Parts: sequence; C-alpha cells; structure tokens
Amino acid sequence: MKVALFVTCLADSLYPQVAEAMVRVLHHLGVQVEFPEAQTCCGQPAFNSGYAEEARVVARTLLDAFRSYEYVVSPSGSCCGMIHHYYPDLFADDAGRRAEAEALAEKTYEFSQFVVRVLGVTDLGAKFSARATYHPSCHASRLLGVREEPLQLLAHVHGLELVPLPYASDCCGFGGTFAVKMGALSAAMVRDKVKNITATEAEVLVGTDMGCLMNIGGRLAREGQRVRVMHLAEVLYEGLRNARRESVG
Repeated sequence: MKVALFVTCLADSLYPQVAEAMVRVLHHLGVQVEFPEAQTCCGQPAFNSGYAEEARVVARTLLDAFRSYEYVVSPSGSCCGMIHHYYPDLFADDAGRRAEAEALAEKTYEFSQFVVRVLGVTDLGAKFSARATYHPSCHASRLLGVREEPLQLLAHVHGLELVPLPYASDCCGFGGTFAVKMGALSAAMVRDKVKNITATEAEVLVGTDMGCLMNIGGRLAREGQRVRVMHLAEVLYEGLRNARRESVG
C-alpha cells in the first residue's frame, strides 16, 4: 500500500520528529509513504479568520498535490477536519473542484484512524513503561469522530498504564487563531486542562494534534510540571524501538 503524507504546518515547521515517527510506524506496518513537496497549509487559519478566498488558494494546491494518491494520512485531526468538513463548501460554485474536494475528503485520514480503520491494526507490539493520560483534541473527536482509535492503540502498548483524564473532552483553549484573538480565555482554559492532567499524576501526556500538545506543553513548562508531552505516533515509535531492543538483548 502507498500513501501520501500530509505533514501539516506545525509538524513541518516545529515538530518534524512527529511526522518522522508516524512515517516509521507506517513503514513498520508495511506501508510505503511518499511526500508530495507541492503541499502547503490546509488553509484553516485563513478560513477561520474569514478569508475564504485565501483559503481556496491553498486548498487548490492540496487538491493538486494529493490527486494521484489512494490514501492521504496526517498526524493532525484538525487539518483533516478542515478537509473533511469545509473543503467541499469552499468550492460550492465550482463543480469540478468540489468533486475533487469531496474525493480528497473521502481518502484523507488522521493517523490513528488510518491504522485502526484501514489497516485493521490495534496492537503493534510496542513496549513503553510509563503512567500516561490521553487528551482527545476537539477537531479529531468532534469533526472526524476519532474517539476510540487512539485509546485502542494505547491500550495495546505493553507496560503503559493509561489513566483517565478528568473532563477529558474539555477544550485545551488553543483553537488556532482563537488562542491569539481570545488570549485571556484561552489561558484560563489551558490552566484548567493542566490542573486536570497533573491530578492524574501521569508522567506522559499523549495526544493526536500538535496544536493542542504545543499549547498544553507550554503551560506545563511554565508551571514547572515534569510531564512529558508526546504525540501518539511518538509513543508507538518509541515503543517499537523498546521492543526491538528487548528482543535483541
């Protein structure tokens, strides 16, 4: 199977290790991954700020970049949610582009969604000894319906003690441009989120969107909390390496 990596702006610019971990996990599962270099931003920041035409410009770039692939996989439910829920409407007055947008939405998957629903895998044989809790990002859970897939994968990581996060479905306060426009409200929301995380006494916070993890991780660091913040793909990749080391040893 061959898929295209939709890397997203945050992973490409700030968290390349997350994209690398995702690709290595997919390789482990026998998936060939290609990176179309023509891809750019999904257009979500412009769209959320009311600049529909500017969002259409970058959306056309993605439609062209991913046209020839059977599947498109991304480490971000937020960016996938933009494609699924807003791309067809962006091209409501262009029948050809709307059809392309619908086709792209149909074949675009968030990482855990692809592994569980398409590949049918929940246990990778990963080993990761830690106490962890999971933050479900709003866009992945609400826009894409990705709720159980990350938990199914984490439940099969040997040695991982997964503890429930109080008020897990509450937003972390990032919301892209929301954090900039509504700074005080965003800060209050992430303070509550961090309070709930620390209450679990978890050593690791796991998520599937780097926007959320960046926001929460920043607050944790500001409060001096020693909680390791990791994308799901990083946990699985590190867990695979741990399992390999144990088998060799």
